[in-house]
Amino acid sequence: MNFYNIGKIVNTQGLRGEVRVMSITDFPEKRFKVGNEVYAFLNDTKSEKLVIDGVRTHKNFILLHFKDKPTINDVEYLKPSELKIAEDQLDSDDLQPGEYYYHQIIGLDVLDTDGQKIGSVKEILSPGANDVWVVSRDNKSDLLLPKIDSVILDVNLDDEVITVDVPRGLDDED
Repeated sequence: MNFYNIGKIVNTQGLRGEVRVMSITDFPEKRFKVGNEVYAFLNDTKSEKLVIDGVRTHKNFILLHFKDKPTINDVEYLKPSELKIAEDQLDSDDLQPGEYYYHQIIGLDVLDTDGQKIGSVKEILSPGANDVWVVSRDNKSDLLLPKIDSVILDVNLDDEVITVDVPRGLDDED
């Protein structure tokens, strides 16, 4: 089963079993709801399923309380850990047309407008106004493509390809 990061437990909060979470999801109101299951990944080999039974915000943190964890002693071992959700908890209703989960894009082949393979997406950066898709190419440096409509022309998840129009000057190896 695949898991996807939604936040990180960075500390405890008070004595009543709450933890401080730094959210890294675009959908915190949906991911951190009473009754939701999350998984705390404590290290490479150990994870634990937790059920949220309390949610509130404090400063820049989301404070969570978990079922059957009434005191600080019950949650102390969770810090630091990554909070994740299972793949079957993802909902396609979360996304607008033209929006994708990162895991759907990473690994796809990138083709130019003539159908020639440029490379494949190896990671996605979020530096500011729009995402930047990093395309790994054979025997060339990585190509950085901004996620804008004039550059990313089509994303075909079924065929696992992305069609792009690389503007002049964007590829320094041309």
